[in-house]
Amino acid sequence: MKEIEKAYEAKMYEDSIYKMWEESGIFSPKVDPNKKPFTISMPPPNATGVLHLGHSSMLALEDAMIRYKRMQGFSALWLPGTDHAGIATQNRVEKNLLAKGITRQDLGREKFLEEVDKFVEKSRGTIRSQIRKMGASCDWSRERYTLDEGLSRAVREVFSRMYHDELIYRGSRIVNWCPRCGSTLADDEVEYQEQNAKLYHIKYQVKDSDKFVVVATVRPETMLGDSAVAVNPSDDRYKDLIGKILILPLQGREIPIIADEHVDLEFGTGALKLTPAHSIVDWEIGKKHGLKEFQVIDEEGKMTKSAGEKYAGLFAKEAQKQIIEDLIEQDLLVKTEELANKLSVCYRCKTAIEPLISKQWFVSVDKPIIQDGDKKKSLKEKAIEVVRNKEIEIIPEHFDKTYFNWMENLHDWCISRQLWFGHQIPVWYCDDCSEVIVQADEPSKCTKCGSEKLTRDPDVLDTWFSSGLWTFSTLGWPERTTDLEYFHPTSVLETGYDIIFFWVARMILMTTYALNTIPFEKVYLHGLIRTREGKKMSKSNPESCIDPLDMIDKYGTDALRLSFLIGSTPGNDMRLYEEKIAGYRNFVNKIWNASRFALMNIDNEAFESPFTTDDIISRADKWILTKLQYLIKDVTEDMENFRFSDAGTKIYNFTWCEYCDWYLEISKGKHLNPKVLLHVLEDVLKLIHPFIPFVTEVLWGNLNKDKMLIAESWPVFSKDLLFVEEVEEMEILHQIISDIRSVRSEYGVEPGKKIHATIYSGKYKNFLEEKKEPLMRMARIENLTILESGDKIDHAVCVFVGNVEVYLPLQELVDVEKERARLQKELDNIKPFAKSLESKLKNQSFVSNAPEAVIEKEKKRLFEVQQQIEKFEKQLNEL
Repeated sequence: MKEIEKAYEAKMYEDSIYKMWEESGIFSPKVDPNKKPFTISMPPPNATGVLHLGHSSMLALEDAMIRYKRMQGFSALWLPGTDHAGIATQNRVEKNLLAKGITRQDLGREKFLEEVDKFVEKSRGTIRSQIRKMGASCDWSRERYTLDEGLSRAVREVFSRMYHDELIYRGSRIVNWCPRCGSTLADDEVEYQEQNAKLYHIKYQVKDSDKFVVVATVRPETMLGDSAVAVNPSDDRYKDLIGKILILPLQGREIPIIADEHVDLEFGTGALKLTPAHSIVDWEIGKKHGLKEFQVIDEEGKMTKSAGEKYAGLFAKEAQKQIIEDLIEQDLLVKTEELANKLSVCYRCKTAIEPLISKQWFVSVDKPIIQDGDKKKSLKEKAIEVVRNKEIEIIPEHFDKTYFNWMENLHDWCISRQLWFGHQIPVWYCDDCSEVIVQADEPSKCTKCGSEKLTRDPDVLDTWFSSGLWTFSTLGWPERTTDLEYFHPTSVLETGYDIIFFWVARMILMTTYALNTIPFEKVYLHGLIRTREGKKMSKSNPESCIDPLDMIDKYGTDALRLSFLIGSTPGNDMRLYEEKIAGYRNFVNKIWNASRFALMNIDNEAFESPFTTDDIISRADKWILTKLQYLIKDVTEDMENFRFSDAGTKIYNFTWCEYCDWYLEISKGKHLNPKVLLHVLEDVLKLIHPFIPFVTEVLWGNLNKDKMLIAESWPVFSKDLLFVEEVEEMEILHQIISDIRSVRSEYGVEPGKKIHATIYSGKYKNFLEEKKEPLMRMARIENLTILESGDKIDHAVCVFVGNVEVYLPLQELVDVEKERARLQKELDNIKPFAKSLESKLKNQSFVSNAPEAVIEKEKKRLFEVQQQIEKFEKQLNEL
């Protein structure tokens, strides 16, 4: 017999187990033409130092997928890495320097980037350690970084190709500008905050008239840059004024009244001030009508000279205050209203966004470029097509609609950022002839005039540009490496639904362009991790956040992994709190205890030869082996369809309920079959390994195996181990025992007390006679009579299990008179309470005024009380 420690202590094993795995080389798959590849490109955590719960959830899900496929015999590659995260990392380093009284400008670009590199190297070390702590079986030999030389080369190559294909261009367009970060932002990098703003109604005088048009705006500071006022052509209030000239308040400049069908008749006064230099909507209307652009706010968020001498140099908010005072003084402010609206802010620093016209680099998403048969398609069209025709499957499917909606409304992508840290744009300008040179390798001289005086564009690329190449650049592209040929397209992209636009869409855009193929076959979207109350975990509220490393230290990695895997479903948010993680430690402990109990009942001979069908002896053996086959089939199907919660729950229920509670109990003593016991334990450990790899590897080490569990094969469903007739008989036995236990519990029979029972067994007589010993032992029966049939027995509780009748004499269960008195007392106490609840719910005043949740709670209480009354009355009748 084999005995292991009574309790599983995660800290004792986890680091050494991980080291054993890593040093074995099992994480590093080979290019093997005889195996199918299975590839996951790990979403690279930002190089800012700390993994949060979202990363931990991702690691748990992806590791479960990769371990499962590895055990199935796939050449399973999980490629790790980190993202340089330009704006986020630069901001972090700038903050660290400011704490020492140093700015990046003090250091200059080169020395500042040296500081960033030091910070990133330290952060990447921390991230690696944290990923290992989660038990992630990723291939560290293939680890990548979005700024390493190979990926940088890929970025320059794609940029150059796109430029020469006229997909990348430089132009002046209105962009989202963050004055704090000093950089542009893509549309999906803009967040929106609810705010209570003021809506100012301002009079614009009609030229050569005493008439005014009243315009409503939440940003009076931008009026200084107005080019026109637009009205809807169907608006009767302004039909006679279309084409007239207005005098711009405080500026005295003449601007036209124009007609445009996009103007909302219901908002404000129906007259819309147009500031094309400071509003994306206004810019688009302005382009259509050929309006001039007056920039009155600069990149620092200050008013320009175009705003007028009085306001120039003021921050926009300061200018707004002064403008309101001046409008009041000139009797041009009609009224001010409160307005709930959304403020556009930077997703990184939460500073209010300032729309500005700026010269930037853009990717054209509408230009036909990708050859598809005899037709060329745009980046946008191709990216929509591959999802629509199911070349890429998004899980859950309802996110298709979200994806299509975003893609169909996609504008040209602004890819330049005014930062120092990141992929510097591979564009050089000739100082002598102004030639623009775009190529992957740095030029030594101008390709037009031969001058060596070249200046590189100072901007860097949007982080998502390099991240968009992640699945193929990490495998060696632009070289056609064996890794790229074998492992690409990748199998699954697992990521949060909140970055479907940031990352998923851009990967599809970039890969279909560069390789004319898809980046991945499936996209599995997990939800956000929320607090117990359903609130978003936020860094601004540290008390709401759970540190995954703290949880690992307290409860072990397996418990944390289970808290992400069980109870989670694709695309849905998940609530997580410490007690939940602690509960899954109990799950891990139960698996340990079940295995320990089994091992204590397995002798050494059972380890010496593999299990065969010749080892099957009893009906119980056949029952548990059949149940195991169905478990293997169900779990495999669940894993294939990403139903991890269902799979984990089924394995747990089988292990604890069927394997331990039933098979081990029924087989105790002379019926025990160590070979079957061991075979089932081995398969259970294999099935649950992707979920809880550490504890299962430790347990596997106690089974005298040559191979590690991580390297074992996934169990395969076998029809040869299905025994339908025996299963039917054993299910009858289980149900009889369960029902007798329920009756005992219902009547409060003490656990140690043995009772009498009579069973009319029908066709199961011989079988139940054979199983009389475990039936009596597990149901705590002292005297058991088994007959084929018989008359109804009075003064006994009767339960039916199919056609089998089980009679339990009441006098054996309880003192009848005492029990009758107890039940009557319970009824006397509970019935008045039920009546009061019924009256309350019939009271119209209560039903009309009480919150719906309170009414539902009272209805639930009444239902529960009525069930109790029904139960007590039934028991009284039986007595």
